[in-house]
This record gives sequence, structure tokens and C-alpha cells, in this order.
Amino acid sequence: AQFGGLHPEQRWQNLIDDIGFRIVENSDAGKAGWRFDFHLLRDPNTVNAFALPGGQVFITYALLEHLQTGGQIAAVLAHEIGHVVARHGAQHLAKEQLTQGLIGAILVASDDAHMTQLAAVVGKLVNLKYSREDEIQADELGVRFMSQAGYDPRAMVEVMDILGSLSSGPRPPEFFSTHPNPENRIQRIQEAIRKQFPEGVPRGLVP
Repeated sequence: AQFGGLHPEQRWQNLIDDIGFRIVENSDAGKAGWRFDFHLLRDPNTVNAFALPGGQVFITYALLEHLQTGGQIAAVLAHEIGHVVARHGAQHLAKEQLTQGLIGAILVASDDAHMTQLAAVVGKLVNLKYSREDEIQADELGVRFMSQAGYDPRAMVEVMDILGSLSSGPRPPEFFSTHPNPENRIQRIQEAIRKQFPEGVPRGLVP
């Protein structure tokens, strides 16, 4: 609800589903045991993407409209899938001792008071700020997952360039409030690509 609910245009949701499930079904992410779902949020102003523990992945329309290729969409989704597989959100929950509150809220979610509690916990998850180490690991996993699914991982560098150009505007992307953007992030992505393809990125991958 904070992001205006789900986007009403089914063709855009279908696009997100097609790319997201292609990544999961054709990469090591599918071996993680999570039931992934992908959601396009209606918000036309907030440039963001995030994932909740267990496999719920979200991207806002405001971010989608800045992405120009299927590969760039795949890069964003693969990165968020990486956070899920690495269990970054769950680890942060455990650190902040919110896990029991989440479980309790789910068990009695029919009660309005506990629905409020659940909403508060989900809100906390949405606004988690990942550490630099988390971010690097999610980038590396994202490169691997999208490559295995047939997408050109260099699209992830393109996404970083797009987000970087948006950050110079009057309203920096909300993405950076939950995803730190260290100066060496593009360099680490390029290193991950070289590790994935030591002989160079092959032809034929989806750009």
C-alpha cells in the first residue's frame, strides 16, 4: 500500500513474471527451496526494488520505466533474488529480534491489532539497509543467476549507471536508501563477470 498497490497493467506484470521466473527456473536460485513471486508496484515516483525473506520480490514502476532492456530488468530482479538466497533480510531480522514478532503476527493475522503488528514488521523489512558486504554478495549472486538464465550480466553495470544518473537529480532513488552504493560497486560487478566468464562474455546472451 505504501507504493500504491500493484500496477494495474497486466502486460507489465507479465513481463516481470516472465523474466523473474526465467531466472529462478534456469539458475542455481531455483535450488534454494524458496517459492518466489514477483510484484510490480504502481508507484510512479519512488525508484526502488526490494525483497522480503522467503522469495517475495518487488519493483516499482518508477524504476521499471527507466530500464531499457530485458537484461536490465533481469539484473534488478537477479540482484534481489540474490538477497533472498543469501538470506540477508532474515539475518537482519534475527539481529533485531523481530523474528518472533513476525511469526506471532502471522499466526494470528486475522486480528486487526496483529495485522497492524505484521504491517509494522513488513515495513521494517522493506526499509532494511543492507551492509556493503550484503550488497556485494547480492551483486555477485545476481551476476551468476542472470548469466545462467541467458542474460548478459553487463546489463547490471548499465543499471548502476542509470541509478547513478538519477542520483544527481533533485530526488535520489529510494533504492540507495536500502542499498548502499559504494564507489567500487561497478568494479566489483565487473570482477564478478570476469569470474563467471574468464574467457569473456559469450555472444548470444540477452542484452
